[in-house]
Amino acid sequence: MNDASLPPLAVYVHFPWCVSKCPYCDFNSHELREGLPEDRYVSALIADLHAQAPRVTGTGQVRPIHSVFMGGGTPSLFSPAAIGRVIEALGAALPMSADTEITMEANPATVERGRFAEYRAAGVNRVSLGAQSFDPVALKALGRIHKVEDVYRAAEELHGCGLTNFNLDLMYALPEQTVAGSLADLAAALSLGPAHLSHYQLTLEPGTVFAHDPPPLPDDDQSYAMQDQCHAVLAVQGYERYETSAFARANRQCAHNLNYWNFGDYLGLGAGAHGKLTHGQDGDRIVERSTHLREPRRYLASAAAGPQWRAVPTPDLPFEFMMNSLRLTAGFPASSFVQRTGLSIDTVQPTLSRLSDEGLVEAFDQGWRPSPKGQLFLNDVIARFLPRPNSQAGAGS
Repeated sequence: MNDASLPPLAVYVHFPWCVSKCPYCDFNSHELREGLPEDRYVSALIADLHAQAPRVTGTGQVRPIHSVFMGGGTPSLFSPAAIGRVIEALGAALPMSADTEITMEANPATVERGRFAEYRAAGVNRVSLGAQSFDPVALKALGRIHKVEDVYRAAEELHGCGLTNFNLDLMYALPEQTVAGSLADLAAALSLGPAHLSHYQLTLEPGTVFAHDPPPLPDDDQSYAMQDQCHAVLAVQGYERYETSAFARANRQCAHNLNYWNFGDYLGLGAGAHGKLTHGQDGDRIVERSTHLREPRRYLASAAAGPQWRAVPTPDLPFEFMMNSLRLTAGFPASSFVQRTGLSIDTVQPTLSRLSDEGLVEAFDQGWRPSPKGQLFLNDVIARFLPRPNSQAGAGS
């Protein structure tokens, strides 16, 4: 039986190792100080999958895999054969069609020449390439191990082997970067013909090297000018901004990330991976989240037991929904809020009305979206849905 009221189901697979840790990175990534435990880690991922699959299949409902995203860390440290083992195991455990989006993140410096064709043969049909900048000085400041020519070579190989549906990660507001420098980076990125571009500002995340010892960054006015002018170029070049920092050519939006932002479900496999599952019928929803141990050695020892699961408290659901859906420039229909949370739209209507009065969100048909002003202050908008003690969820001002 297929319950169409449940959200689509995706799978996130985390590969926690990198050659070196970038000073701006707050992801669960670890420097590879010894040999890569490829076979052992893939076996742990498969055991993890087998532990979690019954939470999906045990209800008797058919929930096919909507998309797969292999992130890190650096998944491209793993061989095409290892990646193929993971994809094969996913297809054996849960229904997966031939056109399911399967994305693998790649560092341009860690993919041997000719390997992209092998990854494609293993089942990968979308790649996310971490370019970050096309300025050698900026790459050095960011602690990146690749060179500019590595990105050009990787893009050429992606086109050559038919993996034309690829994303480029590109940062702006880099140390000592000018507006002209950010526009030059963007021009270089677009010359490679990506289907999708993730264009995001460098921020100082707690616990990172940059947070402890900040580099000289552009001020707020310069950063805004970079964002504004780069976004204008992207629009002229045919890239639609469909999420806060995501731009895509027609029909090339990332299906996996759209599922996140639409408050969809996903299994999280791997060290530090998180997951989300929805159970029950409309009006009687239970939303659960899962967490794994972050340290790779501890994960390897515990993977077969699966992650820890906890139910999301009902008062937290409006904030969790808005934290995702308000990132979308198109916003969300009210019916989606009701279906994904099991709550009435009246739960959040007062807050949405106040935000509308302040010009931060806009009503459309039967839904809501962030206004251009609201997109500039999105964190503040989302924070308005945080639960308040002894009050109805989402009713804060």
